[in-house]
Amino acid sequence: MAVGRPEIQALLDGYSVPPVVVAVGSHSAIDIADGAVSEGFRTLILAQRGRELTYARYNRAERDADGTLRRGCVDDVWTYPHFADLAAPKEQERMRAANGLLVPNRALSSYVPLDVIEQQLRVPLVGSRRMLRIEERSERENYYTLLEAAGVPTPARVSTPEEIDGLSIVKLPHAVKKLERGFFTVASREEYDRKSAQLLRQGTITSQDLASARLERYILGPVFNFNFFFSPLVPRTQGLELLGVDERRESSLDGLVRLPAAQQLELGDAARVPEYTVVGHGTLTVRESILEDVYRLGERFVDAAASKYPPGIVGPFCLQTCIDRDGKPTVFDVAARIGGGTNIHLGVGHPYGNALWRTPMSSGRRIAVEIRRALAEDRLKEIVT
Repeated sequence: MAVGRPEIQALLDGYSVPPVVVAVGSHSAIDIADGAVSEGFRTLILAQRGRELTYARYNRAERDADGTLRRGCVDDVWTYPHFADLAAPKEQERMRAANGLLVPNRALSSYVPLDVIEQQLRVPLVGSRRMLRIEERSERENYYTLLEAAGVPTPARVSTPEEIDGLSIVKLPHAVKKLERGFFTVASREEYDRKSAQLLRQGTITSQDLASARLERYILGPVFNFNFFFSPLVPRTQGLELLGVDERRESSLDGLVRLPAAQQLELGDAARVPEYTVVGHGTLTVRESILEDVYRLGERFVDAAASKYPPGIVGPFCLQTCIDRDGKPTVFDVAARIGGGTNIHLGVGHPYGNALWRTPMSSGRRIAVEIRRALAEDRLKEIVT
């Protein structure tokens, strides 16, 4: 049985003020922590042993005796043999005793099984617990079904490999790198058979994942990841905010496309099929003539989410798009929590968020601002699930 929202909200009755902002130590944890300390909260990072120094040493908070922050943004780090161990009952109790509010990121939903998050994790989440599952394309109800219900344009689906009749992309997870993708592009059934066989031999993908992979038409155009925030604490017409835009840097794809065509052809067969491993992000803005469509997509998604997965989106989310030659965005991926590219704005804010809030406003800081407002208005229960 799923952990009910009333049960989570009731936990807050035993919390002291101010709460501690908690995140899993990967993905966007520094953004979350930096934003939290900017708004006066203490922070806790849940790290895997061997991966904790980024937080425990290099970004460790140094405070004066009165608590004034002088350096860093991570107040405390708890380490575990494996990330999944953080969901053990005694660790949940420990987080609650620390007055912890857990901000979900992709590391949480990748390393802790979704069934555990939904049915056993009795820690307040500042975000949308029920919507984390929609990111799994293998689920019958996923972000594609939600986008279609919302009237949001998505890439045309190719039902079977036999129906490939133009440039298409095969979407499936990477076999080894848990957070990454084993995507590959094809233009014919013959190319599909050849590339999939090669990736299977390399161990990049598995036959099981290939059988359930999604095939869709490839959209030619630059990628824009729109980082939104939705607040339930304000009138609905003010709830949606566009904070900023990022793009991904992917290895080995970006390295491959920087080579002239002649050098690409000299590569071995394995190197010619790029991997789409995200290794970094860059910041972008978008032409203002496109912004109206972008806001419209965000509004439709928020309304559909509230209808299908009440209470819907709480806090940050990301719509990943390609924009075609006519300036029309098509959504090809969704993050129903803080996106992976928000670290590019920590400390300096997002361009659009800064313009709206008249101060540096990163996604991490925007979460902390929401927590602070909820505390001031005695409405903390409205932003947790």
